[in-house]
Amino acid sequence: MDTTTYQAALRERRAELSRHLEKVEQTLDETPSKDWEDRSSERQGDEVLESLGQAELAEVRRIDAALGRIGAGTYGICQTCREEISAARLDLLPATPFCKNCAT
Repeated sequence: MDTTTYQAALRERRAELSRHLEKVEQTLDETPSKDWEDRSSERQGDEVLESLGQAELAEVRRIDAALGRIGAGTYGICQTCREEISAARLDLLPATPFCKNCAT
């Protein structure tokens, strides 16, 4: 299997996530407003950003693991059943470690 396109897509997505995570971190580090009503609204927004950041960090970990499998020569092989993951599935979910059957 030629992993070049998958590797490029994974690296591109990882870079995109890293840029966004930096923005999220900067936003969360901003000095809070002194107005209580504004502060309450900002706090709700911060909670949403934190949740989004956690989800994006989890995706970065999955991407790093997929890049590791590419380096090890095991990319595209299901981590559970050791069968080949379909190209259609990898096109949709390039970081997936599981085939369709094992993912369900």
